Amino acid sequence: MAVEQITDADFAQKLQSNEKVVVKYYADWCGSCRLFTPKFKRLSGDERFDGITFLDVNAEKNPDARHLAGVTSLPFFAVFKNGELLEGVCTSKEEIVTELIQKL
Repeated sequence: MAVEQITDADFAQKLQSNEKVVVKYYADWCGSCRLFTPKFKRLSGDERFDGITFLDVNAEKNPDARHLAGVTSLPFFAVFKNGELLEGVCTSKEEIVTELIQKL
């Protein structure tokens, strides 16, 4: 499954229309965020995570989506189930993101 870029305009709709969602919050200036991009894309294609929607949100340009997950630092990852935030974490370690996604 591909990673979708979304904004505040469609964030709530994506959470409501997809049962399981993982979001990567990033900023253009964030080197760790850029380094994680290919890892996030690879995770989105992992068959263990079939049925999970992967979203990218620019945290600086989308304050509503950022506040919904309580983003304090970047990169930040959050998992949502049935539109509700389950958990979020600031990390650039793939194994921690994998563990987070497995909670869905």
